[in-house]
Amino acid sequence: MCKGLAALPATCLKSAKDMKHRLGFLLQKSDSCDYSSSQSKKEKISSSQRLSQEEVRKWADSLENLIHHERGLAAFRAFLKSEYSEENIEFWVSCEDYKKTKSPAKLSPKARKIYDEFISVQATKEVNLDSCTREKTSHNVLEPTLSCFDEAQRKIFTLMEKDSYRRFLKSPYYLDLISPPGAGCGPENCKRNHTHTLDCNSNIISQCA
Repeated sequence: MCKGLAALPATCLKSAKDMKHRLGFLLQKSDSCDYSSSQSKKEKISSSQRLSQEEVRKWADSLENLIHHERGLAAFRAFLKSEYSEENIEFWVSCEDYKKTKSPAKLSPKARKIYDEFISVQATKEVNLDSCTREKTSHNVLEPTLSCFDEAQRKIFTLMEKDSYRRFLKSPYYLDLISPPGAGCGPENCKRNHTHTLDCNSNIISQCA
């Protein structure tokens, strides 16, 4: 022990040790509280992300209900991806985002990007539009407004509504979510809990969330 500490009375050394022990205990308690708080936040987030059967049933009422629900959109996108036709929903989402553009200066570059990606002859994700709608949209992009893709977006929405949406409602991507609580779900035969929330098939929904 150094001379300075040796010169201190025994009572002072004992008090210093007690203080060190208390500080150590308080630090450990603080870390424990932080961990508990973090776990609580994670549980709240997880709970808020669960789906009720009522929400999922509404997806069968209309395509609009489905794709205007964040989790429904993700499930439908995953289904279309399995059919190699996700360009339709991606185009629809891009149009929705485009209509929210507030700066006039951004309209032209955003319109051109959507056109090049989904509508032009060399589009990497070309959507199925009739020649008349394609030509009209091409003309609109020259002097873009917030509504320049409206007609094309409606055509693709109708196409999905009459075709892929109906198949989606008959697919495991939807049926595994809407089956009664306690029923088997997918290959893993997962079980839903007593509150009728839907944790099962979360991997499908989270693919594009």
